[in-house]
Amino acid sequence: MTTKNPIGLFDSGIGGTSIWKEINTLLPYENAIYLADSKNAPYGLKSKEEILELCYKNTEFLLNKNCKIIVIACNTATTNAIKELRQKYDIPFIGIEPAIKTAANKSKTQTIGILATKGTLNSSLFHESIANYSHIKIIEQVGHGLVQLIENGAIDSFEMKMLLKRYIEPMVKQNIDYLVLGCSHYPYLIPQIQKIIPNTVQIIDSGEAVAKQTLYILKKHNLLHLSKEKSTQIFYTNSDPSVLKKILGADKNIIKENF
Repeated sequence: MTTKNPIGLFDSGIGGTSIWKEINTLLPYENAIYLADSKNAPYGLKSKEEILELCYKNTEFLLNKNCKIIVIACNTATTNAIKELRQKYDIPFIGIEPAIKTAANKSKTQTIGILATKGTLNSSLFHESIANYSHIKIIEQVGHGLVQLIENGAIDSFEMKMLLKRYIEPMVKQNIDYLVLGCSHYPYLIPQIQKIIPNTVQIIDSGEAVAKQTLYILKKHNLLHLSKEKSTQIFYTNSDPSVLKKILGADKNIIKENF
């Protein structure tokens, strides 16, 4: 394994590109390969067994591309599969979990909201995480339909606006001061969400924390690419690449491949 080997990332679609952007901003000289498993999105409605099988498939794909570490850029995949992936493969894995700790520690109203997929909110890892914050009122909301709309390029649609209002307004009425985004797709909805919430509510997502953890793990395993040469960023999708192009820009190297 050389330091030039790419960082691998995978998600149930395009959402994890929000994580890739944070990593690429912090580590611009690191090569990266991103896998968008849009054909099987959303993971949040699947069983743990189905999620595990998809995660194994995605991992094998990235290992075949000689990735040096793998970022699971998907909350549902992390909360349901990271333990098994670490047991099965001899490569560092970085997961993404809802940033509950930050919100709970900063909340003045002692009430926070979390918008996430059913798969994340039902996972044992999520329940282990919130068990430490029994003094905080945590309002959980499943984001039914949001991932599908994002995958279909309907971020600014009327349907998206109505769904977000239905999910978020009841949380605001219960006096939340932090809204945790528990899905890597959801940062693309921040402009929409900001139109709904008052300025007393802060939005938190995990992207920056994951980027910092990626830097830490690369240093720990002596895998940091210290060269200042231009990096290579490759994106694979098994679905229509047009939405990925819309979000990332037409200049990005996007490859459609069946996997």
